[in-house]
Amino acid sequence: MNIRVVAVGKIKEKYIQEGIKEFLKRLSRYCSMDIVEIEDEKAPENLSEKEMEIVKNKEGERILAKIPQNSFVISLEIKGKQLSSEELSKKIEDLMINGVNDITFVIGGSLGLSNNVTTRSDFKLSFSNMTFPHQLMRLILLEQVYRGWRIIKGEPYHK
Repeated sequence: MNIRVVAVGKIKEKYIQEGIKEFLKRLSRYCSMDIVEIEDEKAPENLSEKEMEIVKNKEGERILAKIPQNSFVISLEIKGKQLSSEELSKKIEDLMINGVNDITFVIGGSLGLSNNVTTRSDFKLSFSNMTFPHQLMRLILLEQVYRGWRIIKGEPYHK
């Protein structure tokens, strides 16, 4: 299984970088995992709605350019479907059973995702009604994908 995370922005905090590196190492036993960073669009504070859409659309074009044609796309969105760890694991397992061998998770920038990206998405996933920093979301996502693989393989992982 090939899994990639396409995410807007760079990780600046060392502790998040270290956590990501650790989960990428752990995940290498289960799948091919890749992180693709998209440059975030520089935007001043207090943007109008129209200016926010322009920023999201520019980032969205960059995101879409990094998603392979045959990939099953899971976008992280506050208004997406909330799943338990077991349900996310089952989702990944069901995709494999149905012949999907390429999954792309998409994490937008601070303004969210463009309509073009959400339209391309095959499944909209929400981790919470709360808003998380998109950089920290990468680490949380990798941990949950790792947990999912442990569940799929019937291996223990703390609950």
